Amino acid sequence: MIKKYSGELIPQRADPCILLAPDGWYYFTATLPAFDAIELRRARTIEELPAAPARIVWRKHIDGPMSRYIWAPEIHLVDGNWCIYFAAAGARRDPNGLLSHRTYCIQCEGDPMLDDWVEMGKVNTGWETFCIDATTFTAGGKRYFVWAQKADGIPGNSNLYIAEMASATKLKLPGKLLSIPEYDWECIGYLVNEGPSVLKHEGKLYLTYSASATDENYAMGMLVADEDADLLNRDSWKKSPVPVMVTDAAHGIYGPGHNSFTKDEEGRDLLVFHARPYPGFNGTPLSDPNRHCHVWPVEYDENGCPIFN
Repeated sequence: MIKKYSGELIPQRADPCILLAPDGWYYFTATLPAFDAIELRRARTIEELPAAPARIVWRKHIDGPMSRYIWAPEIHLVDGNWCIYFAAAGARRDPNGLLSHRTYCIQCEGDPMLDDWVEMGKVNTGWETFCIDATTFTAGGKRYFVWAQKADGIPGNSNLYIAEMASATKLKLPGKLLSIPEYDWECIGYLVNEGPSVLKHEGKLYLTYSASATDENYAMGMLVADEDADLLNRDSWKKSPVPVMVTDAAHGIYGPGHNSFTKDEEGRDLLVFHARPYPGFNGTPLSDPNRHCHVWPVEYDENGCPIFN
């Protein structure tokens, strides 16, 4: 029987990412409330992650383009090496403020909990604009990179883009546009498409993402494509006109989003996401630390489409 995870798994960990690695360990990382470092922990089971020792594998710089607002780390195995992709902003004197975020990579060639993580620099996406929330997946023998970025000429904060990867830190450019904020539920407070993650199931790719402001209006959307389609072609992806996961006040889930996917010990799909236990904020979006990590089993309808709410 699929375990029914209830309540929060790990408090005050936003943008959570859980990787079940080939070594049999679960690796967990997420945005920290202080936005100042990247934390990694591992355990043999998901239930053991909350109590697992945490290691800070990288800290923000004192000044410069990697010195503020460390957001949304994701851990992946790419070409046999451990990679963590994350977003970082510039110094306080940066006139662009929060819009100075770019995507970076650190890499470890040994034991990720013991050995050094090395800065691999910025991932060049082809544009020098606000850039966050990178993820990666494989399909058809190729590895792809998906991320959120602001574009000149398109209203809003961020859109979703995709590119094939030439290596762990280099993309085959130009990137291709996948999705823009266009429906009402994607444009509440802010026009946002961000936090992409990919779930594979029965020959389909389900690319989830988050939209709107990060209060109770934050919601998950989804794009669907055949696994063997031309994934760089926007027309290969069918976008749901309605959100696939929204606030569930009855269960204390407000603003669910910025998810990732993992599997349980028996290979069944799990949804990893954050949510607040109340509407709005205690303070501001950046001062309220109470986005908690949750893990739920993914269910499927009679057509094999995932159900999240």
